[in-house]
Amino acid sequence: MSLPFKKVLIANRGEVALRIIRACRELGVPSTLVYSEADRDSLPVLIADEAVCIGPSPAADSYLNVSRILSAAEITRADALHPGYGFLSESPEFVEATESCKLTFIGPTVETLRLARDKIRMRQIAREAGLSVVPGSEGEAATAADAAKLAGELGYPVLVKAAAGRGGSGMRLVKRDKDIETGFRMCQAEAKAAFGDGRVYIEKHLASARHVEIQLLADRKGKVAFLPERDCSVQFRYRKLLEESPSPAVSDGLRRTLGSQAAAIGRAVGMTNCGTVEFLMDDKDNCFFLEINCRLPIEHAVTEAVTGIDIVRHQLLAAAGEQLDLPAEPPLARGHAVECRITAEDPAAGFELSPGLVTDVRMPGGPGIRVDSYLAPGYVVPSLYEPLVAKVIAWAPDRPQAIARMARALSETAVTGVTTTVQLHRRLMASGRFRRGKLGIGMLDEELAA
Repeated sequence: MSLPFKKVLIANRGEVALRIIRACRELGVPSTLVYSEADRDSLPVLIADEAVCIGPSPAADSYLNVSRILSAAEITRADALHPGYGFLSESPEFVEATESCKLTFIGPTVETLRLARDKIRMRQIAREAGLSVVPGSEGEAATAADAAKLAGELGYPVLVKAAAGRGGSGMRLVKRDKDIETGFRMCQAEAKAAFGDGRVYIEKHLASARHVEIQLLADRKGKVAFLPERDCSVQFRYRKLLEESPSPAVSDGLRRTLGSQAAAIGRAVGMTNCGTVEFLMDDKDNCFFLEINCRLPIEHAVTEAVTGIDIVRHQLLAAAGEQLDLPAEPPLARGHAVECRITAEDPAAGFELSPGLVTDVRMPGGPGIRVDSYLAPGYVVPSLYEPLVAKVIAWAPDRPQAIARMARALSETAVTGVTTTVQLHRRLMASGRFRRGKLGIGMLDEELAA
């Protein structure tokens, strides 16, 4: 299929940059990759059609520097821009700047992003659409006294959350009444510093709940489709480390309900590309809307594995104005897939970062295995960015076989020179609790404490 883009500028790095390069290449569209000095010798830079250095290693001087990114687009004559995830991917201001330079932004509209990043407003929209939300504030908790009153009504523990928080950041867990004022003020200050928005709200902390999310695909013709759910319950301090699809706890009926609810949220925010609606699910199968993210999700590969749908390709086609070519009925998951995020961190030291020179890399292969990674011997993993270095995805006809296949793949995986989470994932694959599907967002903390 021929797209109207002459060239796509990729404003990101690492494995997601490589993923977008490959999607563009398959569609016959040239791409330009921007990179910082820290990534000069990275694999995406080496295989890109064209690469432009936009500044020193700190993200503020490169991957977050809007003027340098847009200047690179101008000098390379790109007419579209893909932000990947993280960095500027959910910045309405960046979308406005991109479009003011006559570039097509491959992602949501400014209006959609403004709605989606305001979690207080999204809770209201979800309620108006008939969804249950996580028990908590109706609106902003404006004062410490408001926070204390709400927390007392909800019962501890509670989360103090930033209205503009994202990616697991901008929240404080408060377990006791005497800590609520401190937690409130610290979260408020952090929210103001990190997001320029000091508003916070209170939610009940559902420690044993599952984290289940629905992938949406949308186009500019008004179509919003949902795909089978992902279970993202294996987390450490609200950071996802493992995903699987479908969830071992979601029935066919619940799947259709969650998908319909997610699509309603997507239509309510005017989604025109791709996004993810996230839910918390308690042990009675009650599901509560949590938030919506309107970007390519890190964990998109696990959904691609069970659907055969290329999500990045759909992003490019939707941005070009093409109508989504999806079946009238939502596709069912084909088999089961598990994804392990491999990060350059040391779980034994509280997930302390482990940057440094990669001396050797051995990634797995064989039936049903996909690896998304930008690692190569001789590359220096920087300390300045997200520590994700690889994603290993295992597909099989059913969950037990997928877990066995992942265990086999992890036994083949080796990265030397830096400490990674490979050994932790091997331990998870052997965990009886994980194998039985007894998951919850507090599971990993308990496993590490065992």
